Amino acid sequence: MKLKKYQVGLIVISISLLIVDQLVKLLTRMNLNLGQEVTFIPGVLSFTYLQNTGAAWSFMEGNSIFFVIVALFAICIFSYLLLKNQDNKIMSLGVILMLTGTLGNLFDRIFKGFVTDMIKIDFINFPIFNIADMSLTFGVIILLFSLLKEE
Repeated sequence: MKLKKYQVGLIVISISLLIVDQLVKLLTRMNLNLGQEVTFIPGVLSFTYLQNTGAAWSFMEGNSIFFVIVALFAICIFSYLLLKNQDNKIMSLGVILMLTGTLGNLFDRIFKGFVTDMIKIDFINFPIFNIADMSLTFGVIILLFSLLKEE
């Protein structure tokens, strides 16, 4: 099977996001103490090192094995969707972003026992998140856009 240009681009995007995600998480663990907050843009953005064993807002905290199983199941679904919809560029982008985000947080859960979160939006009550979470979120938005566009 020969990959199309845009598929190669999706692979490059995915690998790049995974590297950036893991690098930012590593730098956070190396340079911040657990719970330490560093202001980046006052009142807008700061970095706070958290170790999350749950989902957003620490929902179901302490259930890393459950989230590993869910992630493995999601990876299977995303892989199927990529194969089934390989000619739909927008849907493929959304799914590859979701796959990338899932992998980024799965690596943390498997190798660290927790997900490293650090990005904090200061002007709203929003969970502290990471690059993988952003990838997942944008993937969902793009996938929904793709599905609405088809209907």
